[in-house]
Amino acid sequence: GGERLNNGRPNQKLDFEAMFCHHCDDSLAGHRYVLKEEHPYCIKCYENVFANPCNDCTRVIGIDSKDLSYKGKHWHESCFLCNKCRTSLVDKQFGSKADRIYCGPCYDAQFASRCDGCKDVFKAGMKKMEYKTRQWHEKCFTCCTCSNPIGTKSFIPKEHDIYCAGCYEDKFATKCIKCTKVITSGGVTYRNDPWHRECFTCTNCTKTLAGQRFTSREDKPYCADCFGQLFSKRCTACTKPITGKGGLGSTKFVAFETLAWHNECFFCNLCKGSMVGKGFLQEGENIICPECARKNMNAEEDDQQD
Repeated sequence: GGERLNNGRPNQKLDFEAMFCHHCDDSLAGHRYVLKEEHPYCIKCYENVFANPCNDCTRVIGIDSKDLSYKGKHWHESCFLCNKCRTSLVDKQFGSKADRIYCGPCYDAQFASRCDGCKDVFKAGMKKMEYKTRQWHEKCFTCCTCSNPIGTKSFIPKEHDIYCAGCYEDKFATKCIKCTKVITSGGVTYRNDPWHRECFTCTNCTKTLAGQRFTSREDKPYCADCFGQLFSKRCTACTKPITGKGGLGSTKFVAFETLAWHNECFFCNLCKGSMVGKGFLQEGENIICPECARKNMNAEEDDQQD
């Protein structure tokens, strides 16, 4: 700062001593000199002490040359060139990388970030859509299925693809096997198939089975009551289904030919004694213990003798 070039005519404000170079003491009379901080310097001393070396050719940028500077570095006007194509950058936009300067096209080609969609560079002022380490032009940030622009709407990434919410649901979301609509929360899995809780109902009475005991017939689910009514053996004595606790599971029963009884219903028709694990005789659908059968036979013989 404070530099002023003089062409050898003494400045009226300087005394006689000022007409000698402040650095080498050579007389400045009749010579060009430079004032720096009110001290005169001959051209040679000024350039050796204060002039900047050119970042390109390394030679000093003399007082007769224009000094172009950028980030603490200096160039002759003729040396201010693109590092790659050597085009002049004077009065042009340029970029820098690793202490080197480049014209706009060369900088873009080598260093500018590129769109993940079209692979073109992002030019100055272009809007970027960014997600993690990826970036797109606004027009390139589209659903990979329907190609509609996503903009600021919600989206779902899957591997290297981007989906809008609708297309992701259509392609990947879990859908109810019964109504085919997307299961957004909860849900029930039965035989590896997904169901809405409200869709998972008894095949017969449509009562919801989620969280309830149930069983199946031919891959169709049934509540305990309906399964018992429709498919279970029926007790010959009480005619109720022979089912376990809650209508499901195993229960103890006695079977004989095509007939079956609950254990508690399997008793002698005459004396009402339990016949479970005992021999019995059958009279129609009734069962009789051997003792009652003998009594019957004896009674019949007595009647015949009378």
